[in-house]
Amino acid sequence: MTDARLEKMVAVVLRTGVIIAAAVVLGGGLCYLIGHASDAPGDRTFHGVPVQYRNPREILIAAVSGDCLGIIQLGLLVLIATPVVRVGLALAGFAVERDQTYVTVTAIVLVILVVSLIGPARL
Repeated sequence: MTDARLEKMVAVVLRTGVIIAAAVVLGGGLCYLIGHASDAPGDRTFHGVPVQYRNPREILIAAVSGDCLGIIQLGLLVLIATPVVRVGLALAGFAVERDQTYVTVTAIVLVILVVSLIGPARL
């Protein structure tokens, strides 16, 4: 594993993750617009995110069932997961290179990312 090869792999992961996320969000957005094109805007009051869109498992179930908002949320989850996967890939690459300093720093970054996504209250 060379530095150039690792950089190319990371670039591919980032590019692919963003493209997939954008396509999923676009598809969900088009689905939502087709189904709700004639709805009157309801921007006078704030409505929080419904319960089924607050949990990755429920988002996946909603998206698979064809729920347009679930598809949009799934795209956002893919976008959020992209840098986490990137850091995990970098960690694996540094481990293969046996670069202990970078492995340690990258592992710390990965733990911080995961803890910030899960939330300290759920640990």
